Amino acid sequence: MQFGNLVPAIVAGVLSAQLAFYSGAARATGSDPLAELKRSGRVLVLPHAHAPGTGDPAHFKPHVCRTQRNLDAAGRKQAAQLGEHLRAAGVAHAKIYSSQWCRCLDTAKLLKLGPVSELPALNASPDRPEDRARDIDALRNFLAALPRDGGPVIMVTHPDTVRALSGGNAASAGGVILALDGSRVPRVVAEIKFK
Repeated sequence: MQFGNLVPAIVAGVLSAQLAFYSGAARATGSDPLAELKRSGRVLVLPHAHAPGTGDPAHFKPHVCRTQRNLDAAGRKQAAQLGEHLRAAGVAHAKIYSSQWCRCLDTAKLLKLGPVSELPALNASPDRPEDRARDIDALRNFLAALPRDGGPVIMVTHPDTVRALSGGNAASAGGVILALDGSRVPRVVAEIKFK
């Protein structure tokens, strides 16, 4: 399922209210799960912001945005607001990686938390099933190699990739925070959901 199908209600909530965040720990203690990003070795994996429609046209070409499904004005505002919430939670800078799809790159840049690096392993789109297993495998290897004592990392990708990394437990319209442990399957320590 593509993020674009889920977003009309999500965007309305994001534009009219704060982002709400949930995790088991946060519900129990009342704390903000984004505070996890201040700890060493944390990775926030996000789906791209609102991009109307589903999938990409048959003539899709990476790096040629006019051939792709892109963020609309609501999606750009949604990404900028998420960046504001991350800064309010104390995340001033992060290492940011993005899928090479324009809607992911634009979401990552609009967070305004640092330079954005393209990471082909984040391209694991259901629109390209022939590449998906290879990309997920490469992404798991990348996560295993990240330093456990490093600063915050943000990855912007596709909703199905977020769900693959979380074992299928991620919110349909949100992301997850992973705790790096040197393995290919880091533990999910928090879930965020756009309200």
